[in-house]
Amino acid sequence: MTRAPLLTDWDARYAAPGFAYGTEPNRFLADVVGRLPSGRALSLGEGEGRNAAFLAEMGWRVVGVDRSRVGLRKARGLARERDLSVAVCVADLAAFPLPADRFDLILSIFCHLPRPVRRTVHQAVRRALRPGGAYVCEAYTPRQLAFRTGGPSVPELLVTLDDLRTELAGLEFVVGREVERDVVEGNMLRGRSAVVQVLAVRSADA
Repeated sequence: MTRAPLLTDWDARYAAPGFAYGTEPNRFLADVVGRLPSGRALSLGEGEGRNAAFLAEMGWRVVGVDRSRVGLRKARGLARERDLSVAVCVADLAAFPLPADRFDLILSIFCHLPRPVRRTVHQAVRRALRPGGAYVCEAYTPRQLAFRTGGPSVPELLVTLDDLRTELAGLEFVVGREVERDVVEGNMLRGRSAVVQVLAVRSADA
């Protein structure tokens, strides 16, 4: 019998003072978003709102989805502090319906899901992007287990570039790479890390 991966108590993590992952955007997101025209964005596993707030500042209309009410409460507060409009939705991604042809950008930053859930979500992502829309993802690879500088300790929750190419078949990979980089995002993600980075686009003719 296969054991389910251990899941973090995100409400407990986000209940601590401050912002577990900081208030600055993910570096990969910041590097690539300038290539994309602003529109409607969906952030999966948004947590405390740092990436949603950044996108809103860039002119995107953003919905942040997360299973943690506590995290999204902080996300709303961060948006208010910056005089931004960010919509939030408390939901388990395993049961979250993504409407077809709705988003110009879907974002997944260190949003690690059990493999069957991840595959299902990625199938839905392909349909939910509008023609010309982009999927931006950064996640830890299995090699991260040797670094121990953040992320899941359960191999099933980690992902490779080959996994993403298979699960996102039909999207064009503008960026697709596994790299080592220094991650400094709040107090939880700090140090040399093994990550996969993807910018994949749905064809305008699809």
